[in-house]
Amino acid sequence: MDDEPAPPLTEEERAELLADLQDLQLYQRLLEPRGIRGIVVDCADCNEPHYHEWHLLRASLEQLLTDGQVRPHEPAFAPNPMDYVSWDYCRGFAEGVRATQSAR
Repeated sequence: MDDEPAPPLTEEERAELLADLQDLQLYQRLLEPRGIRGIVVDCADCNEPHYHEWHLLRASLEQLLTDGQVRPHEPAFAPNPMDYVSWDYCRGFAEGVRATQSAR
């Protein structure tokens, strides 16, 4: 493991992470009651999907925000792919909820 400290985040990177954390909170609030356990991310390094439960993804984003890097963590054990959705799905779902609410 590399013990070198990560370079500090730029203001833009920091703002993006804070926005992602806010979005994540909204997505969890909307989707967890519907049985969605978290977000799936297609890994460019290994070409495999990575399943992140809500709390683990939040912890990773918070660690990136404070430390500038994320320590490796254990992947979800035998995740059911039907319990996870992509970040894009979350964004589209939230936009649909907003559109429905503003149409009322």
